Amino acid sequence: METPSQEIFNEMKSIATDIWNTYDNQYGYVTEKLDRINSFDNIQDNAMVFYRMFDTQNQMTFFFQASPEVRTYIKNNL
Repeated sequence: METPSQEIFNEMKSIATDIWNTYDNQYGYVTEKLDRINSFDNIQDNAMVFYRMFDTQNQMTFFFQASPEVRTYIKNNL
């Protein structure tokens, strides 16, 4: 796995955060996921964790919100 540029990492982190923020946080599940996202540094394939933490439908949402550079990074690291 390749470590992405900081820009790709930041974009993937932002997309993941945006998707989680669409969910109800009544039981703290969103907070738990956001805490996990915020705990990662840009090393190895940590950016792919942001993508892989979602089900197929949300992975599609993630992918289509991403820039061409992020899409290429995802495709190359699946």
